[in-house]
Amino acid sequence: MPPRTRLSDGPVPKHVQLREALAGRVRTLGPDDAIPSERELMTAYDVSRATVRRAIEGLIADGVLHRIQGKGTFVTRPRVQSHLHLASFTQDMRRRGLTPSTRLVGISLEELPGEVAGDLRLEAGVPAWLVQRVRLADDEPMAFERAWHPADLLPGLDQRDLTGSLYDVFAHEYSLTVDTAEQTAWADQAQSAARHLGVSTTAPVMIFDRLSRSGDRPIERVRSWYRGDRYQVHMTLDRTMTP
Repeated sequence: MPPRTRLSDGPVPKHVQLREALAGRVRTLGPDDAIPSERELMTAYDVSRATVRRAIEGLIADGVLHRIQGKGTFVTRPRVQSHLHLASFTQDMRRRGLTPSTRLVGISLEELPGEVAGDLRLEAGVPAWLVQRVRLADDEPMAFERAWHPADLLPGLDQRDLTGSLYDVFAHEYSLTVDTAEQTAWADQAQSAARHLGVSTTAPVMIFDRLSRSGDRPIERVRSWYRGDRYQVHMTLDRTMTP
């Protein structure tokens, strides 16, 4: 790749100049396109390997590039931005112009663990549905979900089509509308969700823990692991003045 900007010996450090030049070049590339190797950049811009690495590391920190060990450095896919609101994954992705799909990992009747039983207002050990799914956007894994649902509210759930919106299934098949929810979010490493998301176990993810209700009855306790390189959250904040 020929240099798009000649690097000068002025007051701006060369790694900053190179970072800006590479950022401009990246804008002409597509997601997952590779950038030139460190050696090619050293030759093209007549700079040291240390300068090249500082420029690239800066763009990685900005989320513009990502490195795959042994393969090279690539343009990062744009993150999907979500406004915090009560909606299914299917609705959320469609609003962003992406095609949602779902891969069902499994559904089974399991003994409800104690840490979930209280949230669903059930006794620990009673049968409940455990539903595990991978959610995709434009055929790329976006999230892994592990959800518990009361079996008494949803008989025959394992006979339903669970490759779309569960909220639609609840509404159309059981006349149960999810109308309120409480959600907590935090950042962590992918760990056990990594194999479902196609990332390393140490890859960053956003975790959402949601308790959803239909009327006054809890209907869902779900934990979702979202890929940190593909998903971000937007919040509008309003300062409320009090006396």
